Amino acid sequence: MRFGVNYTPTEGWFHHWLDFDLDSVRADLDSIAALGLDHIRVFPLWPLFQPNRTLIRPRAVEQLVRLADAAAERGLDVAVDGLQGHLSSFDFLPAWTRTWHRRGIFTDPEVLAGQEEYLRTLAAALADRPHFLGMTLGNEINQFSDSPHPDPDRITEAQATAWLERMLAACERGAPGRTHLHAAYDAAWYRDGHPFTPAQAARLGAVTAVHSWVFNGTAQRHGPQGVATEQHAAYLIELSKAWAGDPHRPVWLQETGAPAPHIPEGLAARFAEATVRNALDCPDLWGVTWWCSHDVSRGLADFPELEYGLGLLGNDRTVKPVGRVIAALAEEWRGREHRPPVRTTAVVVDTGGAESAPRRSVCAPGGPVFEAWAELAARGARPAMVLAELATNQEHMTSRGITEILTPDEVLTPDEVLTPDEVLTPDEVLSPDEVRRSAR
Repeated sequence: MRFGVNYTPTEGWFHHWLDFDLDSVRADLDSIAALGLDHIRVFPLWPLFQPNRTLIRPRAVEQLVRLADAAAERGLDVAVDGLQGHLSSFDFLPAWTRTWHRRGIFTDPEVLAGQEEYLRTLAAALADRPHFLGMTLGNEINQFSDSPHPDPDRITEAQATAWLERMLAACERGAPGRTHLHAAYDAAWYRDGHPFTPAQAARLGAVTAVHSWVFNGTAQRHGPQGVATEQHAAYLIELSKAWAGDPHRPVWLQETGAPAPHIPEGLAARFAEATVRNALDCPDLWGVTWWCSHDVSRGLADFPELEYGLGLLGNDRTVKPVGRVIAALAEEWRGREHRPPVRTTAVVVDTGGAESAPRRSVCAPGGPVFEAWAELAARGARPAMVLAELATNQEHMTSRGITEILTPDEVLTPDEVLTPDEVLTPDEVLSPDEVRRSAR
């Protein structure tokens, strides 16, 4: 079981690539390693690394390798995101894709060729490092494809699939055999018509990544200590398995955090422990990577308020209560085999079709699948989920150890069951500012 953190530099946040200071990075990494964690996730800024379509800056790539080597010296493996893309409410797209050079980042032939070479170059630069885990294509890059982004590059589901397959292949060419994957924010699971789908998330790439953030309507509906809130990460892990072709496909909880005010500061440590312990009760979990390592400096402007306090450590590298919790969990699980009991009861997930999932909002907070799963969890059950298309497939059910299936209306009372027209997507429930935060 892997325990890690998304690395946010204390000096300059991700703008630190402009003034790269290896001594400062080493001090950050020392504070991370002191927590007993075993890996970090690292974020190059795409416009800084590839400012022109045919210029991938050698010095920037060298700095990435130096950071990765410094991490290895401290016993930390390194996963690298490529196309940043989008981080903490800010977009980072190169000038050769915007305004006067505006062209679709998922479909334009020249942009695709540039992205391929960029991802291949980063992967190849680290391919000989044994501590390099692999590439994630980008951080929640699906948010560029659809609303609520204010200026999306709209694409079809087929175009999203083609883009994912092509970019994953580029990573594999650069570093064969490593753990290359893609990651989406929860519109892929919850938003009807979104071109990035649950099937893509659970079937393309080496592992499935889920990003669990409870400011998506979960905490607003269920409160900071509600079962649905404390088990939201576990819910997404189990939801992903409904679409997985391999019944034992690994799932990486790649992002989860305690966002204020939805999780008040005084409850953050409790929330962290509950979230991680509930996730650890899910079979086939690869690991947990907390967001994030260090608080964002108050000297930096215009972040959503919650972004300033998400660290395991303060901006001065002091350990916060939530950091002590994650450190204790990492210590508790070090060297232990992760083999939780099989989940034998499953909620049926009917999204109107397994591939496109046109009614996937039934899985969103307030939807019948979400609320039925949460109700069973509140009763002390350990529910899994199964697609309606597979609920009568005995071979599939046996491969997953499922012996009982329940539809949402068999779990909820009639007044708790929403019709498809009544189910609201998160961005229909949240304020505009909350929507901006939810598309992290």
